[in-house]
Amino acid sequence: MLRNKKIILGVTASIAAYKSAFLIRLLIKAGADVKVIMTPASVDFITPLTLSALSKNPVLIDFVKDKTRLWNNHVELGLWADAFIIAPASANTIAKMANGICDNLLLAAYLSARCKVYIAPAMDLDMYKHPATAENLKHLKSFGIGIIPPGTGELASGLNGEGRMAEAEDIAAYLSKALTQQLPFSGKKVLVTAGPTYEAIDPVRFIGNHSSGKMGFSIAEEFANQGAEVTLVCGPNSLKTINTSIKRIDITSAEELFNVASKAFQSADISVLSAAVADFKPAKAANQKIKKADAPENIKLIPTIDTLAELGKLKKSNQLLIGFSLETENEIKNAKSKIKNKNLDLIILNSLNDNGAGFKTDTNKITIIDKNNKTSEFKLKSKPEAAKDILKEIQNYKLRIKN
Repeated sequence: MLRNKKIILGVTASIAAYKSAFLIRLLIKAGADVKVIMTPASVDFITPLTLSALSKNPVLIDFVKDKTRLWNNHVELGLWADAFIIAPASANTIAKMANGICDNLLLAAYLSARCKVYIAPAMDLDMYKHPATAENLKHLKSFGIGIIPPGTGELASGLNGEGRMAEAEDIAAYLSKALTQQLPFSGKKVLVTAGPTYEAIDPVRFIGNHSSGKMGFSIAEEFANQGAEVTLVCGPNSLKTINTSIKRIDITSAEELFNVASKAFQSADISVLSAAVADFKPAKAANQKIKKADAPENIKLIPTIDTLAELGKLKKSNQLLIGFSLETENEIKNAKSKIKNKNLDLIILNSLNDNGAGFKTDTNKITIIDKNNKTSEFKLKSKPEAAKDILKEIQNYKLRIKN
């Protein structure tokens, strides 16, 4: 859960500084934006050029920039970051952090940080076991600093024991888990449906609609980015998921959508059904392609299963069910009737009368109505931004019903 996270990596004077290069690569690969601050003494262990090339950002060392004499603003750095990790954290830097000593840029940025701070201690066994170090770590823990336990093994001195900086993979996993737990939907299971359904006339032709799935995919991505365990059930589309934690299940017909979604719904805390399900399907689909000469004068249509209504019947008191309503007339009235008829908590209204909203667009203009008739209107926005509004309204709704 590191995608789009802004992370400051502090590097101190330790032989373990070479591991910082591996850690940066993992953080960047996971989608994080990384800025590196080095202590002046740490440059004897790894070059700023290496860490700058890997992080794709200038490495900061001094309070003022070379030649230009411009100030490296430690306050801005502290405000910028979503997470601040010092790896390796030497015994010297740990002691200074515990006692508020501020004699370099890294420590100044640490004292200005408003985000969660983590350290990965790295030192020899005797230094790590010394009572002073133990007391300093105790102080840092009391400040709310996250301490990533060092490993045990052969140390630079030749001793064998605790003090080895945790491996880069372990640090990245620790940080990802810690940041996930801070997110608003952490631990929540979420079902999202997206895209159209295709109802077969024959093996070649179908009844469907113009839905691209973009809105549903944006909602699934935003839930995943905010810590949720997401199952995305989607009809035919050309989109790809970005967040690798999303469990994606592709379906074709309304019946398949119902079968898969109803199973996922059983354990879901929140369900957002944005799929544009075809309302009708042929009573019987031909096994072979229908030739023009054999074309029937009429195709008998029957209703497809209404997944949203069926899940509304199964909804428990601890579950939230959110639907979509795409309308062309009497928009508010029709949307409100769906809330009642389908036992929804919230409904998200689109109108095809709004330019830039509806199928196949990259933007959407939504109105969100809850079952108590609270209505929130939003301006035309990109679908990812609209997804953020939807999640915020879900949070607000949860707070309202809790209070």
